[in-house]
Amino acid sequence: MSAADSSLLRPKLLGRATVNVVVAVSVLYTLLPVLWLVLASAKNRDALFSSDLLSLGDFSFLQNMKDLFAMDGGLYGRWYVNSLLYAVLGAAVGALVSVACGYAFDKYRFRHKEKLFGLVLAAVMVPQTVLALPLYLMASEAGLVNTFWAVFIPVLFNPFGVYLGRIFARGYVPDEVLEAARVDGAGELTTYARVALRMLGPGLITVFLFQLTAIWNNFFLPMVMLSDQDLYPVSLGLYQWNSSASVSPEYYPVVIMGSLLAVLPLILAFVLLQRFWRSGLTAGAVK
Repeated sequence: MSAADSSLLRPKLLGRATVNVVVAVSVLYTLLPVLWLVLASAKNRDALFSSDLLSLGDFSFLQNMKDLFAMDGGLYGRWYVNSLLYAVLGAAVGALVSVACGYAFDKYRFRHKEKLFGLVLAAVMVPQTVLALPLYLMASEAGLVNTFWAVFIPVLFNPFGVYLGRIFARGYVPDEVLEAARVDGAGELTTYARVALRMLGPGLITVFLFQLTAIWNNFFLPMVMLSDQDLYPVSLGLYQWNSSASVSPEYYPVVIMGSLLAVLPLILAFVLLQRFWRSGLTAGAVK
């Protein structure tokens, strides 16, 4: 190898090494809190406040699990079911609504379409915490405060999901296929349900995962809307227990164990649906 080739190869190797170091640091930064959570969930209260977190002693994973579901009359199990209802059902219905709206924006012509879509894009930039107070006032007028519907209904409408739905409709559903279905005598609803919606499957899963993550981690809206502990999601319930831990230290192990169980549905959803999610993110990439 000549000196010129060696000088050209050296920057490439340095660049590759730099990228590998940055990726390794990023992975370590992401995984260390998860590793701490796994180790801490298996320790008793005394070990949490000592330097023995990495030791194999004081193993009480099963006891912490039992204490978690027994604490305060088994409230955590109720919170977990509430979160599944809010997140899974809400994300499923919300994804269907978002994709249908995005499909309508892409495939139909109507007055002021682009102006309305501009409002959708503007709504994407509005923080959800800003909307909490107006939503509370509207729910109060409707008599829905401190009910399941006060949290469930607002999460069904996601401007970012509508934006993604339009992108997916443009990338996955050719206009020629829709015209062929109409020529065969299919109505608009039949064309959408039997033709377009099947093609939008990967996009639907992608929107579902985004909304599932957002709803599962939703904290401020339930805190504003709910006062009944039986309606709390996991995020708000663990926050309440963590606030009580300063007075009652027995809450610390159950909060950590509850936090570990709270991340499992999201991990499971992304692992099971990652094939559809990856294909959905590349919608229209080759067009």
